[in-house]
Amino acid sequence: MLKFFNKNFIINIIIVTSIFFLDRISKIYVISQFEKNFSPELFTSKFLNITLIWNEGIAFGLLSFDKSYFYNFLTMIIMIIIIVIFFMILKSSGFKKYSLLIILGGALGNVYDRIFFKAVPDFIDFHVEEFHWFIFNVSDIFITIGVIFVILIEIIETKKNEKN
Repeated sequence: MLKFFNKNFIINIIIVTSIFFLDRISKIYVISQFEKNFSPELFTSKFLNITLIWNEGIAFGLLSFDKSYFYNFLTMIIMIIIIVIFFMILKSSGFKKYSLLIILGGALGNVYDRIFFKAVPDFIDFHVEEFHWFIFNVSDIFITIGVIFVILIEIIETKKNEKN
């Protein structure tokens, strides 16, 4: 049992919990500012708005529906994906493992909100004039970065295997 709690395990836990708590703190702050100001528009600038929306779909508001059974089904699918990611982490090493840990930390942040709030608070709104990107949160940033790293790692490993 003591072998399980080695240095790498502690580093892995620190990565996941740091991302989770950074996400929680950002969401708690934005929600508290919304409740204080009674306005979803918390900050506006030329390229960035902080605007609170409640996302009931998946990443970037995709698959948002009013049906609770679909929402619950989607939440269960996300939880299964989190379990799969956990097992992938156990079988991975190196940079790929850290990329999956980043994804896990972000996914846990969003699934927490799905369970306790029945929606995920998104609030980062990048835009250029009237063109707005999807509104997202800190967890989404980490999930996206982790997925990009995993894709790059797979491409690099595939090219290495093709050369050999």
